[in-house]
Amino acid sequence: MKRLFLLGLLALPLAVQASLPLSPLALNQVIVVKIDEAITPATSELVQEAYERGLDEGAQAMLLLLDTPGGQLDATMKIIEVIERSKIPWIAYVYPKGAKAWSAGTFIFMASHVAAMAPYALVGSAQPVSYAPLQGSTPVEDPKIVNALSAFITQRARMHGRNATAAELFVKENLNLNAEDALRLGVADLISPGIPELLEAVDGRIVETAFGRFTLKTKGAAIVEHSPSARLSFLSAVSNPIAAYLLFTIGLYALILGLMTPGYGAEVAGAVALILGLIGLGFNLNLAALILMGLGAVLMVAEAYTPGFGALGGAGVICLIIGSLLLIPPGGAKWLISPVWYQRFLAVAILVVGSIGGFMLFAAYKVLRAKRRKPIVKEEIVGETVEVTEDLTPGKVGFVRYKGEYWRASSKRPLKAGSKGIVVGKDGPILIIDAKEEQPTSL
Repeated sequence: MKRLFLLGLLALPLAVQASLPLSPLALNQVIVVKIDEAITPATSELVQEAYERGLDEGAQAMLLLLDTPGGQLDATMKIIEVIERSKIPWIAYVYPKGAKAWSAGTFIFMASHVAAMAPYALVGSAQPVSYAPLQGSTPVEDPKIVNALSAFITQRARMHGRNATAAELFVKENLNLNAEDALRLGVADLISPGIPELLEAVDGRIVETAFGRFTLKTKGAAIVEHSPSARLSFLSAVSNPIAAYLLFTIGLYALILGLMTPGYGAEVAGAVALILGLIGLGFNLNLAALILMGLGAVLMVAEAYTPGFGALGGAGVICLIIGSLLLIPPGGAKWLISPVWYQRFLAVAILVVGSIGGFMLFAAYKVLRAKRRKPIVKEEIVGETVEVTEDLTPGKVGFVRYKGEYWRASSKRPLKAGSKGIVVGKDGPILIIDAKEEQPTSL
């Protein structure tokens, strides 16, 4: 009897465990990663972070939701490297309806193990574009760049059994395809209206990964959306090209203003914003642009120590504006992004540089005028009555109050705090006062 009781106790935990629902880790999982903005270094880190989570949790597949105008080429290549060296199959899904995977997004789409699109979605427009601050965007004609990128994308198309000719035209002729045409031409593997339908459609599909063949088991899988870590959220915020440009521009002008008027913390805040902006921009900064901006900063600071406000300050502002615009990368090899998105970015950048630059210039002008202005004591104050706020003795400078303002003052005879005095003269900014004789009161 005792043995039966002990066996019952030992079996109880097993029975309880069997009665509990399966934990999320025991189910088939699909890790979802959203790329719905411009692709930056933060995006590539997000993909890497999600993949590591997928490995830890034994995910059946990684699902990339694409709705992007494109982005940095270096970040795109890192994402493709993660996909191609992955132990887990990757499904690229241009989602939701009407979404787009342009430029860099097209490269990721073609490199994925499964390529799917939502109805009315678009893929393509991957021709490299060069950007000039005063000319806008123009297609890159350099055969070295065009041929290298077209060869790269066509090999990814062949690797996954997709239309290599269309892939080449994405780069060389800026081809765009909607979902129906992409499916018909063998660019997309399937069209699906939603994520559950997509996972059911690809269930049982065999894909070739770097570690061999893999059969997808995605039907009824738990859909787990990956949320970036706090570090990645911060990096993503400062890596947004417009936010990074704002940080950089504000930081630069705040640093200059802080150097001209130290003691208010503007230089510290400006330096921090400047560094964050440089981190977020992630460009190989143009040396000539940096020299121009450095020269502009020096000229603005030098203006603070010279009389007037003219040649040095004006030249400094011009150098800063030109240098800021030249920071935009001049070559298409570093960015694969929609020209429409870039034109919007360029308009914002010019507006920011002009408005903030003008404001900072106006503020610096006012500050410099205030610093260089000599203290003014109006002649009309002579003969006015003031209140002595502290004891005054001959040879000592103290303070008096006149119409709510405090003035430095001296007196040739002792005056007590709280008494009244009369201004009899001035010595620069210092008032000379005398005791005010009380008038006799008449009945």
